[in-house]
Amino acid sequence: MPTSQAPQTGPPAPRTSGVDDAAAIGRTLALAFDDDPMMRWFFPADAGREAGLGRYFATLFTRQYVRHGHCEHTSAAAAYWVPPGAQDKAAPDAETVAELSEILGDRAPLFREAVAAAAGHGPQEPHWYLAVLGADPAVQGRGHGSALLRSGLARADEAGLPVYLESSKPANLPVYEHFGFTVLDEVRLPGGGPALWPMRRAPRPRTGA
Repeated sequence: MPTSQAPQTGPPAPRTSGVDDAAAIGRTLALAFDDDPMMRWFFPADAGREAGLGRYFATLFTRQYVRHGHCEHTSAAAAYWVPPGAQDKAAPDAETVAELSEILGDRAPLFREAVAAAAGHGPQEPHWYLAVLGADPAVQGRGHGSALLRSGLARADEAGLPVYLESSKPANLPVYEHFGFTVLDEVRLPGGGPALWPMRRAPRPRTGA
């Protein structure tokens, strides 16, 4: 009978996420983004950061991305994708911003400024947008994040469309570059915030079966 110690026989299989997955996904992304510079800017206090991040990501998921995007997860990673034409719908609306502001407390103005700054650098061409990708550090190197990334990139390649993202962690830039992304710019967030690096990946032609 298989146990939790059984060796993994293949890469994790992405599964489409639904509303019932919100709490688990929030917990996973809270662990994934604990050391992210932007998230630590939003949640500077160590006490309560994990709980705050969990609520933050679960709120974005339930109010925006699961409704207007394509969300996938494994047992220890999650990704929020936005298809072409849905960027306006998937952006946090006024009610979502109000709920997130309650979670962020006195850091809420910084969040609103960051959202506006990032939106000002958004691409105009049709594209897929990778809004969030994170894996529990406990499974680092086991392919959870890569499986979700490959799944979304295959969907974009199938449609012949580029993919955009903004990375807020310098250590992730080489990872995304390995998958074909290039850095477009460095954006310093207002209010003394950390940097964001908008990145683009051109569509790749499909290979034969």
